[in-house]
Amino acid sequence: QVRMVESGGGLVQPGGSLRLSCAASGNINAMGWYRQAPGKQRELVATFTSTGSTDYGDSVKGRFTISRDNAKNTVYLQMNSLKPEDTAVYYCKTTGRFSGTVYWGQGTQVTVSS
Repeated sequence: QVRMVESGGGLVQPGGSLRLSCAASGNINAMGWYRQAPGKQRELVATFTSTGSTDYGDSVKGRFTISRDNAKNTVYLQMNSLKPEDTAVYYCKTTGRFSGTVYWGQGTQVTVSS
């Protein structure tokens, strides 16, 4: 069974920074981050691909950085120069290495407001 625990969300002023963490247990593939704002569809923020490269959503390129610690099965999202439009629930996502089942974390709220 795959379990994922996210942490690091909160309230931050525009221009500020936050770092999200997602720790997973079990046999999993590459991990990534998605977000969903009220009334909007869930969208890609940043992810590792199966080849080890990274993909970013256009709106966060140059501001957010995804990294990982493979020994800890943990992925991080460093978010800099935050904007009010970054306000959303951020979810960690992965798939089971053998099953291909999609797993989502419980989500962590990020609010960017003065």
